[in-house]
Amino acid sequence: MSELQASSRTLTGRIVSDKMDKTVTVLVERRVKHPVYGKILTKSSKIKAHDESNDAKTGDLVTIAECRPVSKDKAWKLINIDERVAAG
Repeated sequence: MSELQASSRTLTGRIVSDKMDKTVTVLVERRVKHPVYGKILTKSSKIKAHDESNDAKTGDLVTIAECRPVSKDKAWKLINIDERVAAG
């Protein structure tokens, strides 16, 4: 993990797609308070991340980190698979 810089952002999310080669789509959810009404809302965003070994599968909980752009849509890389989904 030496290529990971101390200042880079890391996020945790669940993989919703692994159909592309060396790319996974990660759904990152965060809870925010509405600025006027104060209600807690769940906001989500789908981020494409680089998975060099094609190791992560749909449903896995992963940690991703910001990096230099790998392609047009990918500027994140897979750092760790925190929890694997049960196979079968």
